[in-house]
Amino acid sequence: MKPLHLLATAALFAFPAQAWSAPPENFIDEVETLRQEIGAPGISIAIVEQGETTLARGWGVRKLGESAPVDGETIFQTGSTGKAKTAAALAILVDEGKIEWDDPVIKHMPWFRMYDPWVTREITIRDLLVHRSGLGLGQGDLLFVPRSSLTRRETVERVAHLEPKTSFRSAYAYDNILYAVAGQLIEEVTGQTWEDFVRERVLRAGGMDDATSESADRFNTPNRSYPHARLSGALRGLGDQQALDERDELGRSAAPAGGLALSAEDMAAWLKIQLAHGALPEGGRLFSEEQAREMWKPVTAMPTPTLPDQLKPAQPTYQSYALGWQVQDYRGHRIISHGGGVFGSITRVVMIPELDVGFAIMTNSEESGMLLGLTYDLLDHYLDEPDFDWTTKWQNWFEARLEGGRQFLEQSNATPVDVGPSLQTGRYAGRYRDPWYGDVVIGEDPQGLTIDFTTTPRMEGRLEHWQYDTFKTVFDDPAIEPAFVTFALDAEGAVSRVTMKAVSPIADFSWDYHDLDLKPVGDAE
Repeated sequence: MKPLHLLATAALFAFPAQAWSAPPENFIDEVETLRQEIGAPGISIAIVEQGETTLARGWGVRKLGESAPVDGETIFQTGSTGKAKTAAALAILVDEGKIEWDDPVIKHMPWFRMYDPWVTREITIRDLLVHRSGLGLGQGDLLFVPRSSLTRRETVERVAHLEPKTSFRSAYAYDNILYAVAGQLIEEVTGQTWEDFVRERVLRAGGMDDATSESADRFNTPNRSYPHARLSGALRGLGDQQALDERDELGRSAAPAGGLALSAEDMAAWLKIQLAHGALPEGGRLFSEEQAREMWKPVTAMPTPTLPDQLKPAQPTYQSYALGWQVQDYRGHRIISHGGGVFGSITRVVMIPELDVGFAIMTNSEESGMLLGLTYDLLDHYLDEPDFDWTTKWQNWFEARLEGGRQFLEQSNATPVDVGPSLQTGRYAGRYRDPWYGDVVIGEDPQGLTIDFTTTPRMEGRLEHWQYDTFKTVFDDPAIEPAFVTFALDAEGAVSRVTMKAVSPIADFSWDYHDLDLKPVGDAE
């Protein structure tokens, strides 16, 4: 296949005559065997071929310890795969002439600010979706991870305090917070919240009848999956599966970045619309073919990963980010895809446009090896490639990564220097403020120091001394990633600054403790 940049625009939607009629032979039994071997609670898969649903079903249970089965109508939290639906909502507004992709954001949100005034003037709606703003990887995610008390507007207003890591439009760095800005923009333009607009104009209009855009609706859906994770080991990903508190989800402000829940039947409907370039199966359109072309058009070059030899066929020769979609090659074919993850649930949506085939895999656990293994097994099936035992290879890679993280933690835990702290514990207590996050309160009680992330409900716990003037968090909620908390002292021995970093070397990038720069509130004010 020619490199994407050499393809004529009209060729983006060309299909060959080749057609497939079914998923792989024995696929249903193989998925169940794999699920049981790995210990995943539940999984749901949708497959669409030439405009027809050839599979939409589930395996396993919605929640460990309960018997309710996963079926084709069980909704799963789908994380960042929802970014494409936020892009589709904007595409509808472009079709209606209410916005243009390259409109400055401040044309529709005059109060919006980035850190740099020049970027404030220049940043466009397209820029909000393609990860080239200059923000760092996951920067600002603690505003809504794992949850938040902030409104979307309050979250968007705090973007002004996020100091960029690179210059504007010079580099790719995945972010979520600018999708929150996109969601707020939809509200500013339409007068409807992102939740209402997406539910009415994208989900229901597109035949996604089970899907929800708000937590309250998801909680009121009996046929829903529950999130699970392995938390009983040395770090996240090791130990036994356990159900997470359903409240442990992204703050509502970040829903445009990943707050949707869909069933396999919903995913099949979405794949049909995408593969038909906006056309609805029963007639009419969700968005125009012109906007379909825009949403799949590469914008920001992404660095290509270096995979080990056993995974080399999965290594792309190019990767780029479009409007809510990732575009890359696999075995010489163009692939449109996106992954999604919220704590306790992960998803993958994949399309092979030239074959008019797409599929979505959703799990209510964090078993990435299984998810990627099934993804590449299905890709190879539709591309007529021999069996490569992808699941075993991906599972082994993730297990080695987790084992490396465990060994690092063991070595680190064995070697703290038994020095400090420099101050009596009460002198570390106080209210500290970061311009973008807000306040973190260090308290003291008879058992020692406590910590409270005030913007994040139930993100509180204790501080245990580590070494020197560094402490380690022990959160009341075991699902929250632990952090080192380091106090810097001035010449008079008073705390002048507090910094943090995740304890785990493989912590998810959304735990962006390292972006915090906390100062005593008296100094900040």
